[in-house]
Amino acid sequence: MSKLVTNIVFTKNRPLQLDAYLESLYRYFPQHLIKTFIIYKVELFKEQYESVFRKFSDCIVVREGDFHSDVIDVIGMVDTKYILFGIDDVVFHDSVDLDVVNRTFDEHGPEVFGFTLRFGPDSLDDSGDIVTEVSVADQQVYKLNWKEGRTPHSRYPFELCCTFYPAATVRKIIRDSMNHNPLIRKLFCPASPLVRCMAKVCSTRSILKSFGYFFSPNTLESWLCRWCKNHPADFPGFTYFQKLCACAIQINMVNTSTKNTFDGTTEHTVEALNEKYKQGYRFDIASFAANKPNKLSCGREYFKLLKE
Repeated sequence: MSKLVTNIVFTKNRPLQLDAYLESLYRYFPQHLIKTFIIYKVELFKEQYESVFRKFSDCIVVREGDFHSDVIDVIGMVDTKYILFGIDDVVFHDSVDLDVVNRTFDEHGPEVFGFTLRFGPDSLDDSGDIVTEVSVADQQVYKLNWKEGRTPHSRYPFELCCTFYPAATVRKIIRDSMNHNPLIRKLFCPASPLVRCMAKVCSTRSILKSFGYFFSPNTLESWLCRWCKNHPADFPGFTYFQKLCACAIQINMVNTSTKNTFDGTTEHTVEALNEKYKQGYRFDIASFAANKPNKLSCGREYFKLLKE
């Protein structure tokens, strides 16, 4: 059977958490329908990462060189109907039937921007958002108009956590947001000599953003999301969902551009967790699923390990 979804997951310095992401993904979703690419920022813990890659040997590992080019190259290799992005601090605790996802796009395609695992029917209580029930494949699903979203979460259409997007939509966002002048693309790509020289004396962030270049998972998400919100007429208006299926457990700070408001203890540094991984500890997915949070982000109280 051909693959239905390409999963593109980003990781840096978190082999134990990447293991949890992949283990939980394949526990709740059919591995035979998913092709996974791992864009791996090589920095610390090479030996432990290699152990994860051996365990999940079907995954295609891309060792990051130039982040922007690596992402573009991977998306160019996508031959599935949908793309699902992932970050290594996400853990899945429930599933949605992929047939429901597929039929949602088939039956409601012109209005569907994405099918997200970030929301459940009660996730937006008291938010002011209008949530409408829809029947798909004899199951109840829900939709909301992200263009009229009343909260930062509901009006955030493009994200790298756990939403299925048509591959064609992702390609359109990237294509339309980039400057296509050949000279500009050569001079101002993130890895170009000019940009590297400029970075020594000034911030190149706004320049790269204006030309549609991204240089990290953070900028890939936030800049392209802003592009979608600034060009709403170019995209379908509805985010569909069925139930909350995943959570980002934010216990250490690899993402240096975003403050971690959940936890700052030495117990959960990337170095401490790598030592736990070497000792045979793994994330306790069963315990997490039995006590799953009703929100997209949580802290250390949900991070439990067990020794294999």
